[in-house]
Amino acid sequence: MANIVLTGFMGAGKSAVGRKLKELTGMEMVDTDDMIERDAGMAISEIFEKFGEGHFRELEKKAVEKASDLKDCIIVTGGGVVLKEENINNLRKNGKIIYLHAPAKVLYERIKDETHRPLLQVDDPLLKIKEMLLFRAPFYANNDFVIDTANMNVDEVADEVIKIIKK
Repeated sequence: MANIVLTGFMGAGKSAVGRKLKELTGMEMVDTDDMIERDAGMAISEIFEKFGEGHFRELEKKAVEKASDLKDCIIVTGGGVVLKEENINNLRKNGKIIYLHAPAKVLYERIKDETHRPLLQVDDPLLKIKEMLLFRAPFYANNDFVIDTANMNVDEVADEVIKIIKK
């Protein structure tokens, strides 16, 4: 079976759906953000603070390269992984890319109380989400499948992913 690659903005449900898919399928799951934190020995928020987003994106590229070589795996990516075409090409080598979509307001409601999101440490996080979604829209469009998670729970999204993969 091809890798199941979950992309989408922060708050779209990638990690929760990945864990549910692992439970349902028995497939191994890797999270590129977890790989980065483990390899760097620090939290993503610390990487952003100490070294900036550019350095983080380079670490992310290396994590994607490693994850892309795996087989029969669920790969949960960070929200900005789509910004580098090289990442998408690597992920597509052994996998199907599924974009978990939700509108800005839904994403905001899901993540507004989380303090570990470095890109949202701004005065108006909802506006920032809207701006980032607009900028990333053409990148997120480079996927194999889209699931709108706005009105779905984790179980429903995972079931939809399984239906897609079985086609």
